[in-house]
Amino acid sequence: MNDAFEMFLAELVFSPTDVRSDIVDNYERASDPEFQTWLNIKVEGCADPEERMALRDLAEIIEDVMTKIEVNQIAQARAAQEAAEAESQRVLAAEADADAGRKMSSTDVLRKASLVDTAGVQTEMDAAEADAEVSFMYSKLTDEIRKSYGKLLKKLLPPYKKGDTPRSKVSALYEQCDAQLVKVLQERAEEGDADSAEVLTALAEEQAARMTVATDTLREVLSMGDPGRMEGSIIKMAREGRIDEAFLLLLEANAVQAEAAGATGPAQVMRKLGMRASEEKDKQSSTKEVKLLRKLLRTPNPDDRAAIIEEAFTPRDKLMVEGSYENIQMAAEGEAPEEQKPEPDVPPPDFINACKAVLLNFGNLSSDDSQGDLATRIKQIASEAEIVATKIYGQGMDSREQQDRAWKDETTSIFDLELLEVEAEQRGEEVPWANPNMDDIIPGFDTDGKMKIGGI
Repeated sequence: MNDAFEMFLAELVFSPTDVRSDIVDNYERASDPEFQTWLNIKVEGCADPEERMALRDLAEIIEDVMTKIEVNQIAQARAAQEAAEAESQRVLAAEADADAGRKMSSTDVLRKASLVDTAGVQTEMDAAEADAEVSFMYSKLTDEIRKSYGKLLKKLLPPYKKGDTPRSKVSALYEQCDAQLVKVLQERAEEGDADSAEVLTALAEEQAARMTVATDTLREVLSMGDPGRMEGSIIKMAREGRIDEAFLLLLEANAVQAEAAGATGPAQVMRKLGMRASEEKDKQSSTKEVKLLRKLLRTPNPDDRAAIIEEAFTPRDKLMVEGSYENIQMAAEGEAPEEQKPEPDVPPPDFINACKAVLLNFGNLSSDDSQGDLATRIKQIASEAEIVATKIYGQGMDSREQQDRAWKDETTSIFDLELLEVEAEQRGEEVPWANPNMDDIIPGFDTDGKMKIGGI
């Protein structure tokens, strides 16, 4: 049996394709409890640090895939049950209407007919009002929501490693803690789970501490007096790592409060400071892709976002010549350096990968009601980026042209690949790289385009 497990492990580790696809294709083997136990023992007993880390990562990927599949199964079962209950209610209502109709007089029939034209419109209006009344915080927790937070809860709740506490774990994972998680923890605490209650307390303390620091930081900025000096202070603080989400939220709250009080001048100052603080915080990001994504998330107008994306995606000649001494010499003599091509500030595939990474880690975070949840907004931005990229780089190529380009450039645009997949589907074919079971343009969404709960 161990030999079979070793062979399967080698298939996963050395697979030339996405390991998640291999796990789905071999789900029964990957989810086998005996294989799981064997893999965990192998991880703990591995002497080589790099090998142990790789095996642990693989075990976590398998666990993620298993959780995603289980969550989808729970969601599908619940949706089917709700649909069956709704159909049952509809049939009962129709039968009741039929019984009542048989007892109606001619006058009642005419009165009923006069209401038919407006019945559909009124029903839609009533449904919209009902949806508006059920806000996020008052919506019920479902089994798939609880299940989707299992991985994060495992990190937040005991047992802890030596030196860890609820507060230290909350502090390290604070960016992943959203309102939905608070609801899950509250439910567990109400059921008598003392550990969940401790984590809730730690969350409240961490939030209060961060807001206290943010308040002190804002006082320091405002004490500068002049708006120009305030912006200078924010630049300095950003370089020192003192600008965080709590500070940005505090600036936004002050701006909203000033606007509500009719203080237009202070509100504009707060808005301007908030924009500058966000921009300076973005500069501390590790990649241009993340900076671009954050900037787009702060831009509410789709046309403005399209202009920003086009600016970032448009290839441009470099002012500085990079590379070998020969390239520099050729440039000095007026010749084009070898293999020197105009490049965009942010390549489209890199930006899409950044969107995927953010969704995988923070796809369950929700924002204010006016902007919608983070995952939906990122998916919308990714769609807009695809449109702009197609506009700049042209439509996808046919299979022969794609092969020629891949052979020549040793690269393939993800947008061209997607177009080839669509064309193949229209012909009733399947491209070799397609994976109908798991592929989404953005991880975190199912095949119907619905966001998966919990960012998994």
